[in-house]
Amino acid sequence: MAGIEVTSLHKRYPDGTVAVEHVDLSIADGELFVMLGPSGCGKTTTLRAMAGLERQTSGDIRIGPTLVNDLPPAERDIAMVFQFYALYPHLKTRDNLAFPLRAEGLPEREVQQRVDEAARMMQLGPLMDRKPQRLSGGEQQRVALARALVRRPHAFLMDEPLTNLDAEVRSETRTEIKHLQAELGTTMVYVTHDQVEAMSLGHRIAILNKGRVEQVGTPLEVYDRPASLFCAAFIGSPPMNLIEVEVVDGSLRGPGGLVLTPPAGLSRQRDLVAGVRPEALEVTAPGAESSVPARVVSAEGLGDEIIYVVDHGGERDLRVRMPPTVRFAPDALVGLRHSGATPPVYDLTTEELVA
Repeated sequence: MAGIEVTSLHKRYPDGTVAVEHVDLSIADGELFVMLGPSGCGKTTTLRAMAGLERQTSGDIRIGPTLVNDLPPAERDIAMVFQFYALYPHLKTRDNLAFPLRAEGLPEREVQQRVDEAARMMQLGPLMDRKPQRLSGGEQQRVALARALVRRPHAFLMDEPLTNLDAEVRSETRTEIKHLQAELGTTMVYVTHDQVEAMSLGHRIAILNKGRVEQVGTPLEVYDRPASLFCAAFIGSPPMNLIEVEVVDGSLRGPGGLVLTPPAGLSRQRDLVAGVRPEALEVTAPGAESSVPARVVSAEGLGDEIIYVVDHGGERDLRVRMPPTVRFAPDALVGLRHSGATPPVYDLTTEELVA
């Protein structure tokens, strides 16, 4: 196993397109590290640079103690799993798993031992004599994971490996990946645009935007205190409500008189935005204590919760997460109040966290 260090990574293509502006990452040995961001943010390019499939314009990449800038992919001792499974269609599962080991010239006895071990971990026993066309999408992805596993590399690099799976299989395979990483204790770098995958899988998450790292932290850290307005809007479903506020008499005041508890030491008066999670707001009966008048725009019932969209004091489309037992009809006049923890506050000009 080995950690991965990425220092001042920059990638510019000959046509002038900048895919990665500046990325610094320190991934610990044995960590399941997720790179999360929208399309075009540079996460896949960064992963491909780690693998040696892209040559960075500048910057350094180390796998363990080794500087790998000039090493070809085959000499970096990593295994990569792609969005598209890239299985050999003419080979059965057993031979797909064995192929990279036979290519290394390993003795056949060791090849079979590793193949059997990987098949056990990924529960491929009944599928070993089937060719890819007889496998479902989820089964093919498990074969692709097992084929990476047999190599016992320093690190696994995974580029959106679950994108093409349906929701149920994606959830099952996500659980298998997390269990596999915990069992092996291997370093794993996982790229996704899906925040559910990132939050459920990662020991830590790096959020990328426009070729730069906006924040690195545990899932709880990036959820509770996003480092920028971009992170605040990107993490969470529904995302944070971003409410322009002022400091008035020791409180944060939003449009329509909504009162929030300010973070300690906050003295700025204007150009502030508070990030309020939907679960930190509450829809009440009109006139309830500490509430301000509001109107229900819509209600989305999700079984275990209801997401209300409310309009209050000119602040439209605030999202509020409520239990399913609390029911208000669209256009109902209601109360709205803040009932959660102190929200993070951002500078509207720099879009960075200030308190």
